[in-house]
Amino acid sequence: MATQPHGAAAHVWETKQGRLVFGGRCLVMGILNVTPDSFSDGGQFATADSAVARAHEIAAEGADLIDIGGESTRPGSHPVPAAVQIRRVVPVIQRLRAGRMPLPLSIDTRSAAVAAAALDAGADIINDISAARHDPDMPRLLADRRVPFIAMHMQGAPETMQIAPTYRDVVAEVRAFFDERAESLANAGVDVGRMMIDPGIGFGKTLEHNLALLRAIGSFRGRWPVLVGPSRKRFITELAARSDCRGPASGLQPAASSLSGTAAVVAHCAIAGVEMVRVHDIRPMRQVVDLCRHLA
Repeated sequence: MATQPHGAAAHVWETKQGRLVFGGRCLVMGILNVTPDSFSDGGQFATADSAVARAHEIAAEGADLIDIGGESTRPGSHPVPAAVQIRRVVPVIQRLRAGRMPLPLSIDTRSAAVAAAALDAGADIINDISAARHDPDMPRLLADRRVPFIAMHMQGAPETMQIAPTYRDVVAEVRAFFDERAESLANAGVDVGRMMIDPGIGFGKTLEHNLALLRAIGSFRGRWPVLVGPSRKRFITELAARSDCRGPASGLQPAASSLSGTAAVVAHCAIAGVEMVRVHDIRPMRQVVDLCRHLA
């Protein structure tokens, strides 16, 4: 877990597992998908035993917190019933807390019922890709529990979000979205001082939309800490193909270009001052953000 950096930090999250301090090194959120069908690692950690083992690996590799999800939200995916998500994630969270996992745990869900069950089991943070729009009960849960939460921008829903996404000015529209969500949630009694924002790279965006957001990512900082989740996403391999860095001269295979491309985006975000990145490959990305701290 990150320690207090030199100088005053802009944001601090208090959890039962200690503080998450934003404003120094970019923090690393480790992804743990307890699903059979996530886009990159679906099925690898679908049992409680494999998920718990992977969580301990994530901690050992240098993550600052772990994001646990029981519903794939890849493009074209469909909603998973709350009861199914609960069966997938709650036993994992309970076992990690019983085993004294020292890191904060985030629950990646759009469902208030799943979020509540996860918090009761020992989760600390809610990560909602719908920014509390999917489930009408989510704002009330956030108001009642007063836990840190992540609000992500997404145009459309996972089933349809990549079918011709359109913006006049993606940066301005995404920025306005967070102002609008903060006002709506505050009116519902939510403490928006506990909010983190995620521009939703790959969620209802083309390659050009993603690049525009990443070029402007530093401009999102200020009122709330910023999370970016670029890990292994399609836009990286699309960009690699466009730049021909997977051509015969490079010798890079798709998996290698995905890892190096993710590292490039993570480095860009860390140098721009992004407070947290969400990644699958913990150890190399932790090395990237550690090195970038000396370059910013």
